[in-house]
Amino acid sequence: MGRGRAKAKQTKVARELKYFSPDTDLSALEQELHGQSQNGRTPDRRDRDDEDDYDSWASGRR
Repeated sequence: MGRGRAKAKQTKVARELKYFSPDTDLSALEQELHGQSQNGRTPDRRDRDDEDDYDSWASGRR
C-alpha cells in the first residue's frame, strides 16, 4: 500500500519526458558534432587518437 501516489507521479514525469520537445539550439549541436569549442579552438590532447593512453605503460614510463 502507499504506492499509488508514487506510481502516479512517476507516470506523470514519464509522460512529460516523452511528449515534451524543448527548442533545440542547432548551431550549438553543429559545433559539438564538428568538435570545435565555443572559442573556435580545436579539441585538446585528450580528444586526439594519435597516442594511445596505454603507451606510457607499455614503454615502462609513468
